[in-house]
Amino acid sequence: MTLPQLDKLVAIGQLKDGDKKRGGGVRRYKPYPKYKDSGVEWLGEVPEHWDIKPLLAVSVERKVKNTGNIENNVLSLSYGKIIRRSVDTDFGLLPASFETYQIIEPGDIILRLTDLQNDQRSLRTGCAKERGIITSAYLCLRPSNSVDSRYLHYLLHAYDIQKIFYSMGGGVRQSMGFGDLRRLPVTIPVSDEQQAIAAFLDRETARIDALIEKKQRLIELLKEKRQAIITQAVTKGLDPNVPMKDSGVEWLGEVPAHWEVLPLKRLVSKIVSGTSVNAIDKPAENGELAVLKTSSVYSGNFEANENKTVVEEDLHRVSCPVVKNTLIVSRMNTPSLVGAAGYVSDDYPNIYLPDRLWMVFFDISVVPQFVHYWTMTSIYRTQVEMVCAGTSSSMQNISQGDFLGFYLAIPPKAEQGKIVERLTKQCTQICKLITTLEFSVNLLKERRAALITAAVTGQIDVRGE
Repeated sequence: MTLPQLDKLVAIGQLKDGDKKRGGGVRRYKPYPKYKDSGVEWLGEVPEHWDIKPLLAVSVERKVKNTGNIENNVLSLSYGKIIRRSVDTDFGLLPASFETYQIIEPGDIILRLTDLQNDQRSLRTGCAKERGIITSAYLCLRPSNSVDSRYLHYLLHAYDIQKIFYSMGGGVRQSMGFGDLRRLPVTIPVSDEQQAIAAFLDRETARIDALIEKKQRLIELLKEKRQAIITQAVTKGLDPNVPMKDSGVEWLGEVPAHWEVLPLKRLVSKIVSGTSVNAIDKPAENGELAVLKTSSVYSGNFEANENKTVVEEDLHRVSCPVVKNTLIVSRMNTPSLVGAAGYVSDDYPNIYLPDRLWMVFFDISVVPQFVHYWTMTSIYRTQVEMVCAGTSSSMQNISQGDFLGFYLAIPPKAEQGKIVERLTKQCTQICKLITTLEFSVNLLKERRAALITAAVTGQIDVRGE
């Protein structure tokens, strides 16, 4: 697919003007005729005819153990949805027996109220649509007959995105149970109105989710296109008619006949690493000294603002300031991020390396950006994956010796420069398109959250929608 074709796809997937506004679409719905004070500070006013009840009045905790492994449909809470999981795929640690899991039924509401202190980003609620089993670490609620389970789920989801759970029980906790939530105030309209609100949100969130999925697919297409362009340029060059030769390396295939196939050690002048120091998790400012986070290269580019301010007692221990025309490489990380690299275009005299990152210097015959583009290819990732080591499957490392043994095809320096120039132009264009799409996805997610919150707290009247 060509860039113009992708541009056309992006244009088709653009938001309508009315959706570009933050929270777009919510303001077009009318409010209820009359409101009353809910008596709850974070709820404010609610429709006059709505009730405010504690959660224990409209739901009960349900605990049904999977004794005897009578149920084998394994479910999981993922991005606010209850989905099936296959025990034949590696999706995390599995229990020795699924007897420790709990059985859930359609309409049950699942809440993950663990690790509240450390994780304030995950979606923590879901509504079951089928019978199955899920970890007993999650709270399972069964709504009463007077409450539509979809409505109650949307309401608790709204509380979740407003971060209400994080202040329950007299302060932030690592985890909570039903006892901590039983007095949680919930807004309860009459049964027919609950169903109308739930049906409206089912319809509108499905429409928004479809738009989000479409845009995310476009983002993936653009990323695939970018990688294809990079791989073609750094392994085959810019001239499609140039004579080729066998590289002698299985995963590299044919390369231009005038290129050299060399191990990285022939191109690197030195590799340095920093020191582990104590630091505060905030970026340095006003000349403060900082150390890079490993996240500074997660995106495949170098992000200098991903740093931590060094505490005063450890200022004397920092080493290896970040300098331009180098690559920062993650030597230890998760399997997908170990070996991630970013090109440094400027000097940063107040930012230093930690012990988990390398700074790679190159011989004068090398354009460092060319090697950086090479690290974005599957050819590089294949070699990283072949040498990864570690005692934990979630944390891997590569040695300098293995890194320096990676093979790549390298053209003359002048040609490296031309390739870098072409790739920079093309990748900048693609990145702008990706940024535009990501921004519109975020706006859609904001609109979705605002619509749910407004509907279940009575800020808008959707009964006739």
